[in-house]
Amino acid sequence: MFYQPIKSITHIVCLFLLATSILQSTDVKAEASIESTDEVTLYYFWSRYCPHCKEAKIFVNNLPKKYPWLSLHSYDLVGSRVNQKRYLLMADQLQQPANSVPAFIFCGQMIVGYDRAETTGLELEEKLLACHQQKDTSQVQEHFNIPWLGKIHFQDFSLPVFTLLIATLDAFNPCAFFILFFLLSLMVHLRSRVRMLVIGSTFVLCSGLMYFLFMSAWLNLFLITEQLIFITSIAGLIAIGFGLINIKDYFFFKQGISLSLSDSARSRLFTKIRKLTQSGNWLTMIIATIVLAIAANSYELLCTAGLPMVYTRVLTLNELSSIQYYLYLAFYNVIYIIPLLLIVVMFTLTLGSKKISEKAGRLLKFLSGSMMLGLGAILLLKPEWLNNMLISVAVIGGSILLTVLLALLQNLKD
Repeated sequence: MFYQPIKSITHIVCLFLLATSILQSTDVKAEASIESTDEVTLYYFWSRYCPHCKEAKIFVNNLPKKYPWLSLHSYDLVGSRVNQKRYLLMADQLQQPANSVPAFIFCGQMIVGYDRAETTGLELEEKLLACHQQKDTSQVQEHFNIPWLGKIHFQDFSLPVFTLLIATLDAFNPCAFFILFFLLSLMVHLRSRVRMLVIGSTFVLCSGLMYFLFMSAWLNLFLITEQLIFITSIAGLIAIGFGLINIKDYFFFKQGISLSLSDSARSRLFTKIRKLTQSGNWLTMIIATIVLAIAANSYELLCTAGLPMVYTRVLTLNELSSIQYYLYLAFYNVIYIIPLLLIVVMFTLTLGSKKISEKAGRLLKFLSGSMMLGLGAILLLKPEWLNNMLISVAVIGGSILLTVLLALLQNLKD
């Protein structure tokens, strides 16, 4: 029964990975592409604020002039997430820490630090010569052959997987669930599956479009202010604040400051929803649903702002083209609306026999809050860690594990 939806989702993910990898191939050169049999590639990682790096740079820049067979790739780590990610991955492949500069990677070897030309420089030169003479030109792998997708650069994985995880978990949003469940619950009384499916799907699709526009605004704000170093710290602090409030809502529901819908906002939305369900004209109902989706998402703004803000900030920390940025936002929103569409289908088939409880809503609050807290802390303290897929997965997995443990404790108490 669920085979076709799962198959469709798999196709969406694969097509997205393929599209982004094709686009990225025009932006990132294949440093580890097929080389001539006698060529040696030297990767030099440095920082403009490192005095030893400046000395090493003078020496290293002269090496290709002295040895035509040497291909030099020089990467400044300051202000470039792409270069930092490249350094982390290449060092990791050699099972070496990537915590110091200058660093030289070549022929499956890594040298860190630089004294002077007569010492470190001589050592580097001798090893490069030995490598060339042995024709041992095996380089650190930056591309991987993936079935059905072909050759993919290492950078193509972390961000798509991060997008998939955050969007999926963001979709389980108590505010979005609450409004959708209430709308569908009132539609149940009409006993019309067709009407419920059309109205519910229209509401979800309009909500997805609103979410896309909202995230586009975040994206452009971060792109405009990307030169301001403190903007990432501000985003991290906001995410931490939102996370703590959501965690508070689990333990002290509707007490003090809250990002949940206020009673007055709920009352206004309920009035709009009741008017919508009383309409008999299809065109009127669809227009009213679109208006309702706009109003509902406006009310939900604070409730849902945390994860999209964190995600768009992480997105802008990657050097992508404008098309790629919006492709990622579109991919995020496709994943975001899938659970909501499944709820509409479930309600249509069962005519509302399933509903979300307050306990489940509080657990969803805790889940999103703990994720925002963890990701916000990383944005504040170590934003480059979000380039590492394992760290992102660990934060998200830890939040899910904590939520599951809380649910088990809750069931034991009940």
